[in-house]
Amino acid sequence: MPWEPAPYKNYHWIVADPQLLGGSLAIRGTRLSVSLILECLSNGMSLDDIDEAFAHVFPHAALPEVLKVASELTAPLMEPRPSGAVSAEPSTQPY
Repeated sequence: MPWEPAPYKNYHWIVADPQLLGGSLAIRGTRLSVSLILECLSNGMSLDDIDEAFAHVFPHAALPEVLKVASELTAPLMEPRPSGAVSAEPSTQPY
């Protein structure tokens, strides 16, 4: 049986295995890290741009999981609100 990277949590597209990219979160079936895709998106690249840059190996179906895992990993950095409420008002806290 061929080697398969270990899935990350209950994700289908996101894997985390020490044998792939040193254990960094990666996209199943590729050698693309989640952080690389997020960096591309944050720099204004479209999915078409990503396809061109990486030989069309990024599965577009993985994008929702890439964004979800990014949200999960950054959630502890968000300012807690009383009773778990989320406010639409901008924070008055200085940065």
